[in-house]
Amino acid sequence: MEMVEGERSNRSEGRNKYTLQPSRINNEDILLCVDIDPQSMAEMKGATGPNGRPLARLDAIKQAIILFVNAKLTINPQHRFAFATLSNSVTWLRKEFSSEIESTIAAMRGLTATTSSSQPDLTSLFRLAAHESRKSRMQGRILRVILFYCRSNVRPQHQWPVNQKLFTLDVMYLHDKPGPDNCPQEVYDTLVEALEHVTEYEGYILESGQGLARVLFRHVLILLSHPQQRCVQEYIDIPKSLAKKAPQVEPMAIEDNSPVPVSSQ
Repeated sequence: MEMVEGERSNRSEGRNKYTLQPSRINNEDILLCVDIDPQSMAEMKGATGPNGRPLARLDAIKQAIILFVNAKLTINPQHRFAFATLSNSVTWLRKEFSSEIESTIAAMRGLTATTSSSQPDLTSLFRLAAHESRKSRMQGRILRVILFYCRSNVRPQHQWPVNQKLFTLDVMYLHDKPGPDNCPQEVYDTLVEALEHVTEYEGYILESGQGLARVLFRHVLILLSHPQQRCVQEYIDIPKSLAKKAPQVEPMAIEDNSPVPVSSQ
């Protein structure tokens, strides 16, 4: 594909010719990894479950994942999905990558929180993702990991070589507000460092401490963007605010020869 910009009228002086190299957008294999620490059972605001009780973070994450997979398959039915959980380390929930929405729903039904956990090690997640990414590349695909992290007071750790960037990493961080027992800013900074350390294409990190399910859903929809078609995160200006603005009243046009009212005082 060739694009010519700023071509002069005199074609003999065609020095302003630029070529846009063709590029292929690969189908994705997406590994969704969900933190199942007890903090994933914190209640969300503004959303209730079938029993009328507030949704837990984990329940909201399940709904968000089903929404994400359904929308992603609508865009391109060739994308595939697998699932894992994060406690102290990473465990497969559904290892086989699949393009069937029923597979996603079944995986979410089997997703439950643990009763206790300690500092998580992301090394096992990165090692697993690197292994799967090599298999994806052999099939002309790329691998992306989306990590849902729910701990407000525990920073994850990892040990990973700087020069091994074999997959894209996105992070969705749900946390409590800062307090004596919480350090969400430190956790966030650690997650940013991990993302920049391992991601191949532009990875996004999105967070919410408001506890609102709709914010989670809105952020997850941003992650529908394909890693090979992304702008850097700081340039994202979506979703747009839907706040109502007061209608502006345009001033009435007055003809120059119109009589000017005079006070009778």
